[in-house]
Amino acid sequence: MTAASLLRLAGVEVAYQGVIQVLRGISLEVRAGSAVAILGANGAGKSTTLKAISGLLLSERGRVTAGTVELDGKSIQGLDPADMVKMGVAHVMEGRRLFGQLTVMENLRTGAFSRRDSAGVARDLERVMEYFPRLRERRGLKAGYLSGGEQQMVALGRAIMARPRLLLLDEPSMGLAPLVVKEIFEIIARLRESEGVSILLAEQNATRALALVDYGYVMENGHVVLEGSASQLRENDDIRNFYLGLGDVASRAPKPLGAPS
Repeated sequence: MTAASLLRLAGVEVAYQGVIQVLRGISLEVRAGSAVAILGANGAGKSTTLKAISGLLLSERGRVTAGTVELDGKSIQGLDPADMVKMGVAHVMEGRRLFGQLTVMENLRTGAFSRRDSAGVARDLERVMEYFPRLRERRGLKAGYLSGGEQQMVALGRAIMARPRLLLLDEPSMGLAPLVVKEIFEIIARLRESEGVSILLAEQNATRALALVDYGYVMENGHVVLEGSASQLRENDDIRNFYLGLGDVASRAPKPLGAPS
């Protein structure tokens, strides 16, 4: 039986300040329990796509100007980020965006701001420490003094504290050493497997992303130019050339799967 659609974007266009168009007709879907990647270079529109879902466009004078964004088949356009958290959507932004002067524990507790179950919050704090043992050692340190990898762990832990159904991850590998990236992606996979969290991952690291997800979309200049299962994308010549660094570098842009060469 095919899993139900959790998130759906259809023909979404986004403009900033009413004039700067960034997304041009984006359509994608995340099914319940699945992991989906949005691949592309800087400026492709990956971050804007995630912000269109989580409500963070509003804080940057951006808005959806066309198309629909639906969660569980219902429109979520115009809702603010606090509403989205209550609906089970957690967004881990590019660059972590922690409260540098707060401790690790204080940052983690901010992820549970909408919850009133103190016993459940305490259990989830312990669960985060099990996922990230290093944070237990650093629980009293200010987040601004942590390494980049440790800060990414705090950002993920803060999202876990919201008990999300859908986790939006924006470039979780950015600026991290390969061993740390491996550890972070292993934890993301555990979250999906043990917690049943659906994942929408925006990444430039296509190799790591396609090892994690079921399905992927490739974006360029605000458009989806290619989509397919993770295995199809790994075997696609354009993806191998442009994003995985394999084979000869082609002189053509990626095209839809199955298109003639």
